[in-house]
Amino acid sequence: MQKYIALMTTYGKEAGIDFDFHGQVANTIDAHRLIQHFQEEFGPDTANTIVDSLYARYFTQQAHPSASETLLKAADDAGIDKVTAEAFVADESKGLAETNMLLREQVSNGMDSVPYVVIEGKRRDFTLVGAKEVGEYLKVLEGVAKEAS
Repeated sequence: MQKYIALMTTYGKEAGIDFDFHGQVANTIDAHRLIQHFQEEFGPDTANTIVDSLYARYFTQQAHPSASETLLKAADDAGIDKVTAEAFVADESKGLAETNMLLREQVSNGMDSVPYVVIEGKRRDFTLVGAKEVGEYLKVLEGVAKEAS
């Protein structure tokens, strides 16, 4: 774990992010539920804004990843109406079955950690699982480019 923290701290500093890895580790199903619901309702840009907000709050501000306050701030950052967001967050069953189904589907596809990146090649797909060095991504992309030529 210390190796991961050191690596991510270095990557973060290079990108202007001051990671703080002292936040509470907790179940993130409500965060996933929020992302999935509002992605379906408003599209991928909204979902990406929610994800960025949740990451910033968790990884730099030690915010609980599924606390109502954290979820509502992320929804607000994405431009979601306060009443709409509050109603969704308060109803812990809304979207839960769908989110659980999608998570089970991914696990059955062999996905058990993040990030999980699949790059489609001409002859085969390349999968990168977990935190990787930039060089590993470059190697895969070079392989895809070589296959395509």
